[in-house]
Amino acid sequence: MPEVFVNYRTGDGDKTAAVIDRELSHRFGEDKVFRASKSIKPGSPYPAELLDNVRNCSALVAVIGPDWAGAPALRDENDWVRREIMEALAHSIPVIPVLDGRRTERLRSSELPAELGQLADYQSIRLDLQDAESGLTRIAKALVELVPTLRDRTTAERPDTVHNQMRDVHGTGVQSRDIHGDVGTVAKGNQGPIHMGKGNQYNNSPHFSGPGATYVQGDNNGGIRHTFGGSDKSEDDR
Repeated sequence: MPEVFVNYRTGDGDKTAAVIDRELSHRFGEDKVFRASKSIKPGSPYPAELLDNVRNCSALVAVIGPDWAGAPALRDENDWVRREIMEALAHSIPVIPVLDGRRTERLRSSELPAELGQLADYQSIRLDLQDAESGLTRIAKALVELVPTLRDRTTAERPDTVHNQMRDVHGTGVQSRDIHGDVGTVAKGNQGPIHMGKGNQYNNSPHFSGPGATYVQGDNNGGIRHTFGGSDKSEDDR
């Protein structure tokens, strides 16, 4: 059963409702978001589907277009936009008004039917499709706070460990190591520990004794030159 119900009026917010649906479905999963024109299958009883999904959702997002508050239909008891919101309020389901575009003003209770007057007291979110990302992110964050079961799949924590696999210089085996911190270029054959912090840095690997051994004094804020026998010239000296 969907957790988020997207409420909108055709011709005054339906395009924005589709954008919201697409973004929330991407973040939370297609099955977590209900939008009538997408979610009701052909042949299904329209009224029953709408009311059942409103009653069982965890939050309702009401798209408020520029002409929303003054629409005559909002005064009609049979208007579905009105009925869906009324049903949510009757079941104590949180309602998030989303103001569509820059021209849409905040709701005023004096401009709404008495039954919907309380919507003017609800904190709203403005969504301008010319800068949609910030508004959509705010909507998603508000829903996550309201609905603990929602998980935003696009904000998974980045692992603080990079698992690196390297072949040794002979190509006979694979060494796996967890490397913490910022990792630059790691030379083949480095089977010793990597010192990533400040201070003197050594490579104690037996593969790097003699020419090619690494020693860095102080902070490694520049580069490390490696010499593997032969000429001591670096690429910068050529």
